[in-house]
Amino acid sequence: MQYPDFTALRITDADGVAWVTLSHPPLNLLDATLVPELKRFVRAVGDDTDVRVVVVQSDVPEFFSAHVDACFAADPAGFMALGADDTGTAQLNPMQHLMLSIRSLPQVTIAKLSGRLRGGGNELATAMDMRFAAAGRTWMSQLETRLGIIPGGGGTQLLSSLIGRPRALEAILGAGLYDTDTAERYGWINRAVPAGELDAFVADLARRMAALTPQQIAAAKAAVNAATGGDRLEEGLTREAQALGLVYPSPQAALDRTARYLDAGMQTRAGELDLEAVMDRAA
Repeated sequence: MQYPDFTALRITDADGVAWVTLSHPPLNLLDATLVPELKRFVRAVGDDTDVRVVVVQSDVPEFFSAHVDACFAADPAGFMALGADDTGTAQLNPMQHLMLSIRSLPQVTIAKLSGRLRGGGNELATAMDMRFAAAGRTWMSQLETRLGIIPGGGGTQLLSSLIGRPRALEAILGAGLYDTDTAERYGWINRAVPAGELDAFVADLARRMAALTPQQIAAAKAAVNAATGGDRLEEGLTREAQALGLVYPSPQAALDRTARYLDAGMQTRAGELDLEAVMDRAA
């Protein structure tokens, strides 16, 4: 299958592996351009019987995906418009719908990580079946509490299933930035791989998995989902949506704080490289 007409994604497929490169500089921000394209790709690849493995990576230096566009804090209607083409699961918001769609793909999904991924960027990675990160060059967080909300794109469900309740609460309520050593120890990522070896490692793993039959992949995913509670993700996302409704649309104090962050450099390359410090100074 061909994947034309994408502007924020570059997609190639060969030997059963679809390579999806986030190419939306300067930050791979999950905005009104990138989110709909990700949704459109997921809808298409789900029906592509020639693809058995999907690898998502970034070609933006220093960022896998920064986070969801913070301007949606003051634009709930614009945020909900990201789901204009969503079907079913009407109780879920557009980001939750995207994460559930990724988790529901028949293919194996792999996130190849390098750079920073916060908030929705981290949710995008945790929605995939596996995560491999460039050691010492990858940092991740759930930053939403700094914006006066909670993770609402699956983060409360996806992260908790990976690292457990105490550490998920630490990450969500503390909103700190985690390096690969800690993320690997927590189970946030499958493993940290030396940066110079990451491409070859993921390519070899993807090729071996792509050599399996679709029936093997489907059977393994179904059995593991049953063992880990992954088959109840939609129910958990519904509860997350209800909880998010307590804090979003955001109160004025949170909107004012987000405006200060944007004025101080949030969503600029320089500001995002040390975003926690930017937020601390502007809070």
